[in-house]
Amino acid sequence: MPTDRLVLVVTSPRLPAGLLSWQGWQALRSGPVLSADPESAQARAVRAAGVPVGWLVADDDRALATAFRDQARAGHAAVWLAGPDGDPGFARALAELLADDGGAQLEVVYGSWDPPGARLLDVVSTMDRLRSPGGCPWDAEQTHQSLMPYLLEEAYEAYQALEDGDLAALREELGDVLLQVVFHSRLAEEAGSPWSVDDVAGDLVDKLVRRHPHVFADVAVTGAGEVAANWDEIKRAEKGRTSVTEGVPMALPALILAATLQRRAARAGLPDRLDGLVAGEALAETDQSGLGGRLFDLVREARESGQEAEAVLRAVCRLYRDALLTAEGD
Repeated sequence: MPTDRLVLVVTSPRLPAGLLSWQGWQALRSGPVLSADPESAQARAVRAAGVPVGWLVADDDRALATAFRDQARAGHAAVWLAGPDGDPGFARALAELLADDGGAQLEVVYGSWDPPGARLLDVVSTMDRLRSPGGCPWDAEQTHQSLMPYLLEEAYEAYQALEDGDLAALREELGDVLLQVVFHSRLAEEAGSPWSVDDVAGDLVDKLVRRHPHVFADVAVTGAGEVAANWDEIKRAEKGRTSVTEGVPMALPALILAATLQRRAARAGLPDRLDGLVAGEALAETDQSGLGGRLFDLVREARESGQEAEAVLRAVCRLYRDALLTAEGD
């Protein structure tokens, strides 16, 4: 006796309707196609391609699953075109029904699936909902200025997750950093800026392609050092910079600022130390205790040994913090 065949076609809501795989179209043409919403964008696209889409309605998922099961009696096939969320309640009810009465084969076909990065579209869509009328009052009140502290806070929390080696926490904190990127992009667009988050992403892609000619063009490199040197040279040409100090935020934490300036100087063949570059009188006037100069030298020593002064000092501070907690508990 032929086995009844039930096919569940699942598609990605993040791809254009009608953009389906060969397997998806083959499944849709294997039997009558039914849906809980025959006027969805996907159903309309399928119908426009010449495949009729019918409508099943019932009081609950179990009744809907039963009605669909009846479409494939006596060795026939029936195809269910799932909604944007995959109709999980219906799919679960159908699986339970077939487990109870048997006599049918259930096949799930992915007509389309999310490409890597597809959930980024959901981030943009969610931000749109939050900032649109009827959205979140708090989000609606935010400005570039009000969000500035959060941008720093989220970046530091991601940094701490890296220090802790906590990948679960890093996943969450990177999401918070991404929120700031999308939030600021949305605010700029609302303010009449000619760019949006798509332009931010597009500019990033263009920059990565331009600055990796050894990957996307025919430039040959011998190692990571040459890659970094090419990056700096391309960046200087792009921005028309005439000084290694251009583009270095002076608001950086002091240890990172010192390391950044030293690193840029060294790459440009300039001195990465104070001696011989800064007049002794000027240094003495600025750094009367000499402590700043010694700290600057320690940053250079850290760099030369392959370490980051900021990370090294933070590690010691964390060790000290833990020792204090232990001492307080004794």
